[in-house]
Amino acid sequence: MKLLSFVILFSMSVFFSCANDNAIVWNIDNLEKIGGHDITVLGDPQVIETPAGLAVEFDGEDDAIILDMNPLAGFSKFTVEIIFRPDSGGNKEQRFFHIGEVNDDRVLIETRLTEDNKWFFDTFIKSGESERTLYAQDFLHPLNEWYHAALVYDGQNMRHFVNGLKELEGTIENTPMKGGQTSLGVRLNRIYWFKGAIRKARITPHVLSPEDFMSF
Repeated sequence: MKLLSFVILFSMSVFFSCANDNAIVWNIDNLEKIGGHDITVLGDPQVIETPAGLAVEFDGEDDAIILDMNPLAGFSKFTVEIIFRPDSGGNKEQRFFHIGEVNDDRVLIETRLTEDNKWFFDTFIKSGESERTLYAQDFLHPLNEWYHAALVYDGQNMRHFVNGLKELEGTIENTPMKGGQTSLGVRLNRIYWFKGAIRKARITPHVLSPEDFMSF
């Protein structure tokens, strides 16, 4: 019995290790390359020091980073994570992590700011004729603090989390994307600019549970 338990635990350990080995990890800590990829810098974002390492700060007006690649290409299931700090004084709607095409198939990670200096999470997937928005207006968070956010898609359901706590979920048919780009700090068509900082992102071609999310 002990041997069987050991084999099961070892197998689970190997599985999650392989899952994490396949992850795409981006440290957003410079303005030259992200994850080994060349970037296009818009405006004048700043590299800043934080208690957990370097990050890039965006002014909410014209700062952004564009990568000419789609880290979700070919993924039928995925987990998108990001560590970020939404700041006060930004636009009411901010689409700060955009993967895919400008108006066609895409994944969007967004914030909405309220008049009482809080924010809530808004995520969106569009695939062909299918699309789904998770608009978490009943889950408010203070601005000017660091957060971990995640969007998980299991092949049928999408759900999103803030600091490991699930807020909303919904169903959508999603076909793996083939091409596109990625933007940090703004939507790919240069609207809905983000005011705040981004420190790290991770894209995994598997469904992760909160206990497997990256720490922040």
